[in-house]
Amino acid sequence: MGILEETISLIRPPDPRIMEKAQARLDDLTKPRGSLGRLEELAKQIAGITGSLKPPLDRKAVLVMAGDHGVAQEGVSAYPREVTMQMVLNFLAGGAAINVLARHIGAEVYVADMGVAAGFDPHPGLIDRKVAPGTASMTAGPAMDRKQAAASIEGGIDAAGLLIDKGFNIIGAGDMGIGNTTASSAITSVICGADASMVTGLGTGIQAPVLEKKIKTIEKAISINNPDPGDAIDVLSKVGGFEIGGIAGAILCCAARSIPVVIDGFISAAGALIANAVEPGSSAYMIPSHCSAERGHSIALAHLGLKPLFDLDMRLGEGTGAAIGISIAEAAVKIMDEMATFSSAGISGKEG
Repeated sequence: MGILEETISLIRPPDPRIMEKAQARLDDLTKPRGSLGRLEELAKQIAGITGSLKPPLDRKAVLVMAGDHGVAQEGVSAYPREVTMQMVLNFLAGGAAINVLARHIGAEVYVADMGVAAGFDPHPGLIDRKVAPGTASMTAGPAMDRKQAAASIEGGIDAAGLLIDKGFNIIGAGDMGIGNTTASSAITSVICGADASMVTGLGTGIQAPVLEKKIKTIEKAISINNPDPGDAIDVLSKVGGFEIGGIAGAILCCAARSIPVVIDGFISAAGALIANAVEPGSSAYMIPSHCSAERGHSIALAHLGLKPLFDLDMRLGEGTGAAIGISIAEAAVKIMDEMATFSSAGISGKEG
């Protein structure tokens, strides 16, 4: 049995008995039932995921998957491809937005090189799982072959597993890769059955003429490659990216090992679509942080049956939204764990 098959075999639904107990405790807290809304839902979900009424979320990590895209050479991004490599170095130096937000919430940042078109010196924050130095352009054929697609998912499983073995008990899924909103739009279009124009946005800040070119590029790639929406690895191989496969693998690993995984923006959602298509049970372990300003993100989340926790018009990626989502998750479980109950506080409950 391969790594992917073994991981899938370990995924079970969150513990329903613990979720019932969590709901009972939430209902007994010194507040009107349900008055903390999504925080209560989130606390119950995390209790079920971890199998504990006192879920440990003291070790927090953001795992940034990085990879380059051949389609970036088609002029679909406002930035050149070498920015992927430069931003990885920025992450490792602690100077990016995700580093700031991770420090703010007490999380550590790790970068997994899934397919950057450059080499890196060893670094304690770098996990080398490079499949190849960037994908091919999806406009001329598949972005990668099927074996590489599977390898990217398994690399993501391994990277997340390393962090879990280090003791991290909640993981945020981030991304870096010039051209990856194009790949994510293509994946979302295929899996969700939506027109490319409905799921394609401005990415790094392109203007209207480039947006039109980006949409036509995605339509061409889908037409040439004809990915099978019922076969997640086929979709990933034909119009995806190595870091998107890595995100899918990280999600599957967290689901298999009962770890909550916080989804960031559009690229993370594309990885979540792949993970969900591989194993639908994995979606129960996903915590959707925010609704990205990228227009395809809400379509992807709706397909997954996920409702974002907040909307701040963010579209950076890197795991920035996931970092904020981790802080909300931590607040939710603290409410369940630390708040007094009516009986313990000697307060009268609701009559009738």
